[in-house]
Amino acid sequence: MRLAPQQTRTYLVTAVTAERRSFFQVTATAELLEKTILDYHRQGKFLLHAFVIMPDHFHALITPAPDVSLEKAMQFIKGGLSFRLKSKHDVWMRSFNESQISTGEKFLSCLRYIEENPVRRGLVATPKAYRFSSAAHVALDPIPLHLQGAKK
Repeated sequence: MRLAPQQTRTYLVTAVTAERRSFFQVTATAELLEKTILDYHRQGKFLLHAFVIMPDHFHALITPAPDVSLEKAMQFIKGGLSFRLKSKHDVWMRSFNESQISTGEKFLSCLRYIEENPVRRGLVATPKAYRFSSAAHVALDPIPLHLQGAKK
């Protein structure tokens, strides 16, 4: 399979828990998902621009590594958590939602959407107050070069 160059593959992805169960309302489970995402990011499987872990889903803004398909990147995250969790129940809905990011404006809009999600849900007053979000982390990967000058 031939993949598009990494710099043209930035996505907003969303994965929802099976039956929309609030798995990540449990701090230890949310911490495990966060660790899973950050571990694969450190391994270079994808660039991580933003993320948020909500009680029953997560959003992330990622750019898969050149040799990693989007589907494989999501398999690392979803499968990685399922393996680490060792749950007897299904953790995830089978699929995930994706939206390819083609402009800097869309990138920034998605970043705000992700980080403001806990505020919109009434979980915290400010994005930085939500522990399981890139808003609470100091540095993730910056906007990809191909999106810095891209307009609508």
